[in-house]
Amino acid sequence: MAKIFEVARVTPSTHSPESATELSLPLTFFDVYWLKFHPVERLFFYQHTDLTLTFFNSVLVPKLKQSLSHALLHYLPFAGSITWPEDQHAPKPFILYTPNDGVSVTVAESYQDFFHLSGNQIRKTIESSAYVPELPVSDSKAATIAFQITLFPNQGFAIGVSSHHAIFDGKSVTMFMKAWAYICKQSQENDKIPCVLPEELTPFLDRTVVRDPYGLDMIYLNNWSEAKLPGLNANNHRSLKLYQAKEFVANSVRATFKLNLEDIKKLKQKIVSQLNDPDYIKSMHLSRFVVSYAYILLCIVKARKPEKGTMVIFVVISDCRSRLDPPIPASYFGNCVNGYPIFTQAEPILSENGLAFVAKKLSERIKGLEKEAVISEGLKNNLAGYIKAMERESSVGEAIAVGVAGSPKFEVYGTDFGWGKPDKVEISSLGNGSMSMAESRDGNGGFEIGMVLRNHDEMEMFDSIFVDGLKDLH
Repeated sequence: MAKIFEVARVTPSTHSPESATELSLPLTFFDVYWLKFHPVERLFFYQHTDLTLTFFNSVLVPKLKQSLSHALLHYLPFAGSITWPEDQHAPKPFILYTPNDGVSVTVAESYQDFFHLSGNQIRKTIESSAYVPELPVSDSKAATIAFQITLFPNQGFAIGVSSHHAIFDGKSVTMFMKAWAYICKQSQENDKIPCVLPEELTPFLDRTVVRDPYGLDMIYLNNWSEAKLPGLNANNHRSLKLYQAKEFVANSVRATFKLNLEDIKKLKQKIVSQLNDPDYIKSMHLSRFVVSYAYILLCIVKARKPEKGTMVIFVVISDCRSRLDPPIPASYFGNCVNGYPIFTQAEPILSENGLAFVAKKLSERIKGLEKEAVISEGLKNNLAGYIKAMERESSVGEAIAVGVAGSPKFEVYGTDFGWGKPDKVEISSLGNGSMSMAESRDGNGGFEIGMVLRNHDEMEMFDSIFVDGLKDLH
């Protein structure tokens, strides 16, 4: 569906002596937690109805490559790779940048319908795969990030990003994309490359600020070594190969749903009425995120029509930068998120007060994070429990596992390279039953919800439940 023009390698700019410096960074326990997860893939769609092949090749792509080169100079280690060489005695993988390392940039053209691909309607998940590059991963080496720039003649262009989860969390990837976009836009407006990034886009690269008194990095590394999951190399405990979930199947479909601010307010009112406990409600964490997550999870479980005893696992992903003791800079670049799974059965979710039940579970988990130290001995079993749940789901397919990718706080629609803000931002690597959240493009305080489900019938069922549930609120 996409004709590839070239696969280029973009290296950090040579305009500074820093680009010739070899650098390495350790993986923290936050990084190791995500070491074997599938790369996170994103698509940024930009409408440009006058975009010709000539302008694309002579102006747009060179501008993007040039600004990417300068962005990499600020984020130097991430032009390198994750490595764990057999001939060295390194106890764990690390990030290594050496001079002339760079990132892969694929340049392509497609005559598919840009507006279909960037729309909200139900469509096959596999349709997005042609516009996101693969991330090379071997036993001893893994690329950190790769890009694809695709022209849709007289419609627009897309930038596809594939990032290794052991290097970037969502906040870091978004920060990098915005830094790249900032440099690109400034170079067009002022006809020169900015030497300094704004403070909020300048990465803090010091990994020593993340303390690990309980040796969680090696505990998590051992958890992955012992995991019995598809794709992992059971004969080589040092392998960097990734877990291959069953999630990406030919019939899976995706769609985007919207919750406006009024919808969220009415859902919150419904939760409050179902709980009917004023004192408890006052202590709850009923944010827009919690209310939206609870409603989407309820719709997913209803659409799947599970047995009452089916296990349901839903995960709270927490940004820990401000929760560490002492807190670390908001611009810390790397992983600083942790997943906190919640286990329950389908029966209480499917009950009359299922929405309030889920909201209560989410609130309690988040409130617990506010009270406890993030780096605690209790985290020793965090990854092991999640891997066991994945092993069960992988072997028997009984559990319903739901996670949330992205965050409305990332403000992805502010990623403007100089040709306007994106028409659509999509996390194309979502697995079956998972969702993404982003702020509404129009800035009305609502959310965009990206959904992937197993097949068209299941998505139609979800759509009906979602729409009808909101109608009942009015």
